[in-house]
Amino acid sequence: MARSQDTSWVDFDQTDEDTILEIRDTSVSFDMERGDSRVLDQVNINVRRGEILGVVGESGSGKSMFASALLDAVVEPGVLSGEITYYPDDGQEVDLLNLSNEERRQLRWDEISMVFQGALSSWNPTMTIEDHFHETLSVHDQDKTAGMERAHQLLAELYLEPERVLESYPHELSGGMKQRALIALALVLEPEVLVMDEPTAALDLLMQRSIISLLANLQEEYDLTMVFITHDLELVADIADRLAVMYAFEFVEAGPADELLLNSRHPYTRSLVNSTPNLETPVGKMQPIPGESPDPVNVPAGCSYHPRCPLADEQCVSDDPPLTDVGNDQLAACHYWDRVDDEIPLSINEVRIDEADGTQSQSINRGSQESAVLPSADHETVVSLEDLEVYFEQSSGLLDFFSDPDIVKAVDGVDLEIGEQEVIALVGESGCGKTTLGKTAIGLQRPTGGSIKYRGQDIWDAKDGRGDIDIPFKEVRRALQIIHQDPGSAINPNRTVQANLAIPLKTWQPGMSVEDRQARVYGMLERVGMSPPSDYANRYPHQLSGGEQQRVALIRALLMNPDLILADEAVSALDVSLRVDMMDLLLELQEQFGTSFLFISHNLSNARYLTEKTDGRIGIMYLGRLIEIGSADEVLKNPQHPYTKVLMWATPDLDPKAEELTQPPVREIDIPDPTNPPSGCRFHTRCPEARKVCRQQSPDLDGSDLEGGQQTACFRAYGDDHEYWDSPTIVDDNDRLHAAETEDGNLQEKGGDD
Repeated sequence: MARSQDTSWVDFDQTDEDTILEIRDTSVSFDMERGDSRVLDQVNINVRRGEILGVVGESGSGKSMFASALLDAVVEPGVLSGEITYYPDDGQEVDLLNLSNEERRQLRWDEISMVFQGALSSWNPTMTIEDHFHETLSVHDQDKTAGMERAHQLLAELYLEPERVLESYPHELSGGMKQRALIALALVLEPEVLVMDEPTAALDLLMQRSIISLLANLQEEYDLTMVFITHDLELVADIADRLAVMYAFEFVEAGPADELLLNSRHPYTRSLVNSTPNLETPVGKMQPIPGESPDPVNVPAGCSYHPRCPLADEQCVSDDPPLTDVGNDQLAACHYWDRVDDEIPLSINEVRIDEADGTQSQSINRGSQESAVLPSADHETVVSLEDLEVYFEQSSGLLDFFSDPDIVKAVDGVDLEIGEQEVIALVGESGCGKTTLGKTAIGLQRPTGGSIKYRGQDIWDAKDGRGDIDIPFKEVRRALQIIHQDPGSAINPNRTVQANLAIPLKTWQPGMSVEDRQARVYGMLERVGMSPPSDYANRYPHQLSGGEQQRVALIRALLMNPDLILADEAVSALDVSLRVDMMDLLLELQEQFGTSFLFISHNLSNARYLTEKTDGRIGIMYLGRLIEIGSADEVLKNPQHPYTKVLMWATPDLDPKAEELTQPPVREIDIPDPTNPPSGCRFHTRCPEARKVCRQQSPDLDGSDLEGGQQTACFRAYGDDHEYWDSPTIVDDNDRLHAAETEDGNLQEKGGDD
């Protein structure tokens, strides 16, 4: 329902000189066959000059439409109405929704610029990056010489090599490079306002947080006003001055970032905070938000959140609460905002109280395990990897037809054993080899060297019919299954849910009757919470939400009664509010079916949740190698490898008082070219602790001298008598300025020459 108007909103954001954008009664609607779809519903907010405003909410809440509205860029047949007024620093106010085409063209990028979601689609693949800058400057009648000087400066400030980037085509840059170049392009005309729509959504956490750090620097240096739109509350909380929370196409709460995290007044904001996986909150206190966001054609009457709200009563069903001034520079649209402290306590505050009392819950310790690459003694090994290598040839194109192809060592000498009913989470940046390792572990990728065994049977010997075969490959194939990152593309869109799920039953249990297959499918649908099952069974994949599609993919894997399931980024595409729910479901079914899980993730918070709940292990990968492994308690509370510490820095903390956002604790933001990995320790080119021996020798997991089962491939863990400590540093003063020391001093030098 449209948010009731209240004069407190108008008075709240005074005065005029503090306001750069004023949004009043702004709506976006689409005329659809099944009714009027209002995807932005009479929103009101002021954006203050020089602030960073974070706009957060679940997918489909209206965030991206709000961003498009700020530039009057809503695509047809969408209808934008209301008032959006821009107040330049030195000029007359501008009515953004009543400009001519030429006036609108001049205002965009000159005054209000935007960084769109998905850097790849924002670049013309036939033009170099430099061509894009030239085009932008020419269209806006800017001096090219001065403009390209600014472009060079911006690219350098974003830790890019200007000449190399400008000469490149988009496909020649990594995702992080493309995104940073896009930010530079958006700023080259020196706009007053920068609107960013999920600018880091497709990037690794390390690149995400690095870009957030860079944005904070740019905002201060260029006195920018930023509107940062994201579904990752913890990410934007690092830099936002204020947060505005959207639900059902309208704002339900707004206020200072610290207040919304520690003292939010709306039940939805509190539930959003409590559902966000992080490294500090005890896993038992992270709770999913029940239900789903409403359909824009059928938004509930009264408070739109009432079907999911634990405080809802008859008044909430019938009366839409106005945005009300609740103190502390906050607004909240809730009838019972003064009851939320008792009814919906914030887990982040409970953690802070526990820490102050010295009673914070401790996670499980697996210190008795002898080796982290082996399952515990009471777990029989299901899959074992020994000296595993997976190399790929990378063709350079027709011009290099007669030259030797580049070799990518995606996995290079990994040993790992996965036990029965065990959970292992592999974490690392894109390109580190974790997905390749996972697919090789379940027999989907043939290795270049080493071996993969399922219960002692070499998988590829069974596949090729070599030697004595105790377990036929058909049985191996059934026992090792996968849940893909994008379930929508992994499920046949032309078949119903029932037909998709019947396929594995027909293949592996051909004697099962039609009635029995239907009963089995219905039973599994109910078990994962898709009820009534007859309704969901007859739907097509496009009629399911992302979370429901992921549940169908999980059912399909479990119908095979597998021993090991590879879950490749199985929750990364889901909203924060759904991740805990899906991870709980995965672990519940893992226990019921006695299945082992190998999770692939770039997110340490998700890995911690999955492994701490199951007494599992976390493995850290970098450029094809496993560089640290141990229990969640060991790896996260006592990280030994500098790269693990970097990943922990990259994992945002919900507590705004935890620590200030610092520069990335690495010497280089971008990962090295996998076709030409560094010699010695592969992390030494980025490591703030690197010494000469790291460039010459490669540490392995077995050499570390740690208690319990934790192992790390770093000379710093080899003991005080290792030659590392007498080896000269290779980190110069400029590197040290970039690789900022962490607050707890973990990245300080222990000794040796400076």
